Amino acid sequence: MIDLRTFADLASVPLGEFAPKPTSLTESQTEASALLWISADDQTKIGVWECTPGRFTADRTAAGEYCHILFGRATVTNSDGGGSRDIGPGDLLVLPQGWTGEWVIHDHMRKLFVISATPIE
Repeated sequence: MIDLRTFADLASVPLGEFAPKPTSLTESQTEASALLWISADDQTKIGVWECTPGRFTADRTAAGEYCHILFGRATVTNSDGGGSRDIGPGDLLVLPQGWTGEWVIHDHMRKLFVISATPIE
């Protein structure tokens, strides 16, 4: 059983060191994260992530993601040009498995994420 205090005060959870964002399209964009929980089958991960302003590509073909924005602002756009959404504190963003697109972080952002992969059979 998980200790439910694991998810308390998410705005203050300590993160790892900030490092360059691998898929960034903006020079000097950095990110940091901390994993809070991983399922026994390694199919679901819950954690906290932060990213500095800039633009990056994202690929959720292997696993879907639920993002609860704690602070900061961004615009998320589908790679097929089919739409975009501005997100900020308190918003929930769902990126289903198979989604690809681009994020533009306008203000330093922190989110709680839940990444869930379904086994391929």
